[in-house]
Amino acid sequence: HQVNPVRLAFVRDAIDAHWPAAQAALKPLAGKSALDIGCGAGLLCEPLARLGAAVTGVDAAAENIAAASAHAEGMGLDIRYMAGEVAGLDIGTFDLVTSVEVIEHVADKPAFLKDVAARLAPDGLLVMSTPNRTAASRVLLVGAAEAVGYVPKGTHHWEDFVTPEELEALLAEAGLAVTATRGIAWRPGKGLHLSDDMSLNYILWAKRA
Repeated sequence: HQVNPVRLAFVRDAIDAHWPAAQAALKPLAGKSALDIGCGAGLLCEPLARLGAAVTGVDAAAENIAAASAHAEGMGLDIRYMAGEVAGLDIGTFDLVTSVEVIEHVADKPAFLKDVAARLAPDGLLVMSTPNRTAASRVLLVGAAEAVGYVPKGTHHWEDFVTPEELEALLAEAGLAVTATRGIAWRPGKGLHLSDDMSLNYILWAKRA
C-alpha cells in the first residue's frame, strides 16, 4: 500500500510520455486496455481502471483473484479478473501491460518475459518493477524486512533478484527496449519515493524494439 502511490506516479509519467495526447486528460487510458500480470488483490488494477482503462488482472493464486474481485465489486469498478498463468490464457494483447514485484518470484525469467511481450500490443507500453540484487537489498529487503515482520519469512530469495542491466538484456531478448528506469528508494522524513538510487528497488517502462 505504501509503495503503490510511488509506482502510480511513475506509471502516469510513462503514460504521458508514451501517449502525449493523454497528458492533460483526467482519464488518460480511456479507450485503452490494460493487463496487470501477478495482480494480487488488485492494488494496481483499481487505479488503472480509474484512469479509464478496460482492465484485466491475472494471478496464479485463485484466492488473490477472489479477494480482488470482491474488492472491485465493492468499489463499483468493472475489472476482469482471471486466475492462472498468463501463458495459458487466451486473452489477446493490451495497450498497457504491468507486472510489479513478480519477476523475482519466477524461475524461468526468459520464458516469462516472452509471455509478457506476447501480451503487448504493437504500440503498447510495459511497466515493471522489481527489487535489485545488491548488498543493500539483501540486508534491508530480505533480512530486516522479514525480521521486523514487514513481509512474511521466505517471501524473497535474494539470489532470484534481477539487476537493471540483467532485466534490460532479458527484455531485449524478448524484443522489448527499455525507455526509462527509476529507483524506488526510502529515507527518513520522505518515505518511499522515486529516485536515481536503484540500490533497493527499481521500476522501468519499455516498448517494442
